[in-house]
Parts: sequence; C-alpha cells; structure tokens
Amino acid sequence: MASSAKAAAPKAAATKKPAAAPKAAARSNGKSTASANTGKGAGTNAAVDIQPVLNQQNHAPAPTQRYGTVSQRLPIGLDEKTRQQSVDGLNQLLADTITLRDMYKKHHWQVVGPTFYQLHLLYDKHYEEQSTLVDAIAERIQILGGVAVAMAHDVAELSSIPRVPRDREEAPVQVSRLLDGHQRLLKNCHDYADKADENGDDGTNDLIVSQLIRTNEMQVWFVSEHVVDSPLIQAK
Repeated sequence: MASSAKAAAPKAAATKKPAAAPKAAARSNGKSTASANTGKGAGTNAAVDIQPVLNQQNHAPAPTQRYGTVSQRLPIGLDEKTRQQSVDGLNQLLADTITLRDMYKKHHWQVVGPTFYQLHLLYDKHYEEQSTLVDAIAERIQILGGVAVAMAHDVAELSSIPRVPRDREEAPVQVSRLLDGHQRLLKNCHDYADKADENGDDGTNDLIVSQLIRTNEMQVWFVSEHVVDSPLIQAK
C-alpha cells in the first residue's frame, strides 16, 4: 500500500503544473508588456497614450480641395457658376479686409502725437470689428463650397490695397492710408453686392450690404472726422 501511495505522488504533482500558467499570463500583461512597448509611444496603456504621427506634410497626398474651385458640399440652392463667382468676389473682399484689419493694428501700435489716446483706442476698436468681418467672409466662402484665402503672402498678392511701409508715420498719414483702404474696399463691396443680387445669391448680398458696407462706412465716419479742417472757436 505504501509503495502504491508513493507511486501516485508524482502523478498528483504533474496535475498541479498547469495551475501556474495564469500567473505567467498575468505577468505578460503587466511590466513585461510595458517594457515591450517602451520607445513606441504606447507607454503603459496603449489605448490612451497615443503618439501623434508627425511630419506628414513631407509626403502629403493630393489636397482635399484646390483653391479656386467650388464643391457642392451643402445643398443651398445655387448653381456652380453662381457660387464660383461669389467665392471669387468674396476672396477679394477677404484679402482686402485682412489687409485693412492688419493696417489698423499696425497704426494702433505706432501712433504718436497729441491725439495718441483717442486714436490708439479707436484703431484697436476698428481692428476688432474688422476681425469679426474676416470670420464672416471666410465662413460664407466655405458655405458656398469654396476655399478661403488665409495666409499672409497669399493675401498680399490678392489685396487691392497698396502695401504699407514698415516705418512709423504721422497720424494724419495713417488716417489717410486707412481712408484710402476703406474706399477701395467699399468700391469692391458695391460691385460684388450688385453681382450677387443679379445672380440670386441673397446670402452673399446680405453679408456684403448688412455687415461689410455698414461697418466700413461707420468706420470711415469715425476716422475721417480726425482730419476735418475745423477752425478754432473762442467761447465768449
């Protein structure tokens, strides 16, 4: 009997060996897995610790849409020709508005003289209003299925407003440049508003008339009053 018990002992030991397998699996899902992922951007939890893929622009595929084209992404009831004409006009207005906006910021920084405080605040107020117009124009271009001009070098090539020198200039010169920029922009606004109306693009016409023309005319009023040749009056 004793010999048979001894003989059974090795068999019992053999049946216990598979029980150690889950521990090994647990270890493989712990530190060993983390060490295997070291240097691969996965960290300890690959599901949430994601490494961004960098430098994709070096081998970029074709653009999703080329500048100067329109796509029918939104069903807004306008044909391709009408949308293309509106986008072309709006991109011109966008380039002019960005240029005028940046001119206001330049003059805001550089203005000097006895009217410094008033002009410093006025220039910055007009800068913010022009920034609002920039967004409104760009969003309308996207709604029409176009691509909005955006980068400074592209804006400089397209804008109808002459390039401003880097130098600091006297306040009257700043005001004169701003009024000239407004006049060029407003001339384009009237032309493109009429064209949009003829084409039945009421949304573009409304944007130009109710926002661009009204805002720019109001700004012209405030700026131009600084250069009126008003005689000094002595109170009695």
